[in-house]
Amino acid sequence: MNELGFNWQDTLIWCRHSPAPTELPLAAAQALLGQGSELLPPVRGTVFGTLLNDKNALQALGDAVHQDPYKAPPKAPILYIKPRNSHCAHGDRIPLPQGIDGLLAGPALGLVIGRTACRVPRDEALSYLAGYTIVNDLTVPHDSYYRPALPCKARDHSCPIGPWVRAPRQIANPDQLAITVRVNDSIRLQANTADSIRPVAQLLHEVSAFMTLNAGDILLAGVPAGAPLLHAGDTVSVEIEQIGTLTNTLIAAQGGAL
Repeated sequence: MNELGFNWQDTLIWCRHSPAPTELPLAAAQALLGQGSELLPPVRGTVFGTLLNDKNALQALGDAVHQDPYKAPPKAPILYIKPRNSHCAHGDRIPLPQGIDGLLAGPALGLVIGRTACRVPRDEALSYLAGYTIVNDLTVPHDSYYRPALPCKARDHSCPIGPWVRAPRQIANPDQLAITVRVNDSIRLQANTADSIRPVAQLLHEVSAFMTLNAGDILLAGVPAGAPLLHAGDTVSVEIEQIGTLTNTLIAAQGGAL
């Protein structure tokens, strides 16, 4: 049992009608979704995004990483926060922000922290994880990479998470997981966590060297290059091998949406 109080034997699912997260076998969790159960995003802490941890994303910048203001490729993880206002669940409808034509999809493997992680040795890093989930790090298109612009990364409902958390023992190798993004049932991106510059254990080791991660926090392993631009009316599904599929639909901006 970890600091969140669960055994994480198989799948952990958060439902709006339940006072606490529920542990279920994967088949039972899938059946619950099939019955139209309303879900909550599976996060009880802070969500930390990671930029330029994908080899292809870094290569796409070309010579720009050697020019001002960057001057060199990153030597450490580049982090930002997806605040609570951005969190939403599988199946939620996501209104476009006022005055924004589209959002970039951001498929990412979510590393759910299971116990306090501070100065974690690389060879012990995976033992600090409660499990894995799927995150779609939706972003207003922008050109800043080393200093992510808060108005572009922290919009309301811009961080769908779910549909559940899969226990570590269910994932053979987090550094060999296929990622597929479909928009309106058409495949728009295929990637793999094998393209990460820092594998999962190395990323957790480096991040925990300068800040403590707590049980319930989620650290994103990074977004691959080539994620599609989404518009109102698009239904986007992020599938990560061995974990599941996170699906949401974008809708036109509504009154009060930021």
